[in-house]
Amino acid sequence: MNPVYPFNGGVGSGLAARQHGGGQVIPGPDAWRLSLGDTPGGTYALAQLDDYLDLPRSRFHWQAPLRLDLEARVSAPNLPGTWGFGLWNDPFAMPLGVRGTARRWPALPNAIWFFHASPQNALTLRDDLPPHGFLAATFSAPPWPSLVLLPALPLLLGLLWPPAARLLRRLLRLFIHQDAAHLEVDVTGWHRYTLHWQARASRFSIDGTTVFETPVTPHGRLGLVIWIDNQYAAYTPQGRVRFGLEAMPPAWLEIRHLCIAHA
Repeated sequence: MNPVYPFNGGVGSGLAARQHGGGQVIPGPDAWRLSLGDTPGGTYALAQLDDYLDLPRSRFHWQAPLRLDLEARVSAPNLPGTWGFGLWNDPFAMPLGVRGTARRWPALPNAIWFFHASPQNALTLRDDLPPHGFLAATFSAPPWPSLVLLPALPLLLGLLWPPAARLLRRLLRLFIHQDAAHLEVDVTGWHRYTLHWQARASRFSIDGTTVFETPVTPHGRLGLVIWIDNQYAAYTPQGRVRFGLEAMPPAWLEIRHLCIAHA
């Protein structure tokens, strides 16, 4: 599989580092460390690697069929905020989980990733899916141009009123499909994580063993993202919408042996 992003004392070919609020992306001889310092609540902290920093969504690198492999470990199992790695279309023009780039118009989410979310998060539109924890997760939505969505933007005002927010949550399920499984794994030890993204299915493996398969698979072009931050976001079945920044102790996510290529 190619390309393999190198660990050569700098950010790998095609990868860009984002660092905010004391976050650091630190390359080493055989691994990258994405590190956050001691961060008070209310202060945003992020360390991220991605390969789409200056690209429009139409030029994101990756399409199905694709396989992504990497090894990863994290400093503690129950960190505040979110962390993870995988592929997405950077859909949000406002902070949500991984902060989107404001220069892009919002889009419906498409993603396939290993994702950890603290208990403050509730990142699902379906009541039967785990809202937080360490997850294998996918989002699938029509890759419509942002202009198609503009007439629907006034509906977002309904998020301010719980009865309307509950109705909007049900309506969004008509267009945004998702699936997820909670994973029991010691994330503080090195493990090999593999994503298999196919046109009609997605499969997740850890150390060579399949841990989740789903027919819910993303559409369109996606970008690689690896991150750790202290944000939370929740859209609960009761129609409550919350965003915020959690206090974060010193924490890090390390990755190595990254390889991503069309299968």
